[in-house]
Amino acid sequence: MDIEARIKRRQQHDGEPRLVQDYESLSPVTHIDEPADRGPLLERLLDHLDPVFDGKLPANAYLYGPSGVGKSAVVTALFRQLDQLPTETRTIIHTTTRAQALASPSFVYLDTRQTTSEFAFYHAVLDALVEETVPEHGIGTDTLRARLHDELDGARTGVVVAVDHVGEPRSASENDLVDLFAGLPSNVSWLAIGRKRPAETELTEYTAESIRVDPYKQQMLVDVLMTRASIGLSQQAIDHDLANEIAAWADGNAHDALAALFIATHYAEKADQSTLTSEDVTAAIDEIPRPCVSLGIVLALPANRQAVLRELVDLEETERSSVTATTAAIGGAESVDLSPGTVKRFLYEMAEAGVVERVQATTQSGQGRPPSRVEPRFPPTVFRRLYDLG
Repeated sequence: MDIEARIKRRQQHDGEPRLVQDYESLSPVTHIDEPADRGPLLERLLDHLDPVFDGKLPANAYLYGPSGVGKSAVVTALFRQLDQLPTETRTIIHTTTRAQALASPSFVYLDTRQTTSEFAFYHAVLDALVEETVPEHGIGTDTLRARLHDELDGARTGVVVAVDHVGEPRSASENDLVDLFAGLPSNVSWLAIGRKRPAETELTEYTAESIRVDPYKQQMLVDVLMTRASIGLSQQAIDHDLANEIAAWADGNAHDALAALFIATHYAEKADQSTLTSEDVTAAIDEIPRPCVSLGIVLALPANRQAVLRELVDLEETERSSVTATTAAIGGAESVDLSPGTVKRFLYEMAEAGVVERVQATTQSGQGRPPSRVEPRFPPTVFRRLYDLG
């Protein structure tokens, strides 16, 4: 933790100690600069990227593993640091009389949950490479691609692009990604990041290496929780035993563990406590569905879908007794300017994507199919707080 963070933890604006110093640091979708206990993974990635330190591009690669194992956290932190290298031109000696200056490639991180179209993809890459702001309107995809070629065909050494969350339902398809990269010059290499095993994805036909990321071991996950708590909470707000309880339940999934920490903190703050209790942790764990969809997926949905979900998480159980009842309750909210038909369509779409679930009633009255209630597949407390803050 840096000096600024340590000072902020000790600040007391009202003279009273505060439990929560920074909710964002506890969020499952926040990636900190120094991910805890992922040194071996960093070394494997650096081994793969080693050619950049000689001014060369690495081959394409595929990084894979289940949800919540730190893939995005490590890659975003690593690329953030590596992208500083092009400003540091180095000189290496080839002979006693000849030297050559080397500049490392640039590094760009893309989230395919956000860059789902050809335009968005080329815009994001170009915007990361140039100093001026690239306009989002009044410019065509062909123009963006041409500008990228001009940028990359010049003196630039090249670029390594990390493309995260490939193969997810609402993300750019694998075939589309291959075609997009095929449209760029040869001095571009990519690191694809996804959950599928190499045999399950077509991306590995275009990669030289596959790097597996295993789930966190329990003690490693405890370290992740304590690291986040040291940034986001007051001193000694959570003890090691409670962190161990969360880690044991999360079973190697840092997303779910951090969601539990976030919710337990919410309950403790609501009760005006200075520390988290076992009851807070138990209540938090009970709120998280298993399996739990990543909150990154939820928060990457279009604004109108998120608005529907924001109303959904505040509905009483009776208001969620059927899709029809849920549609009526959400459609009647002032914050949702959508027709009932659109709300129902969004609910069905999000059920298909796994963001919500239609749970069929066990009993029914009358004839026909029994109604199905709508249940979120993500922790409502975390989504509610992040949505309201955002």
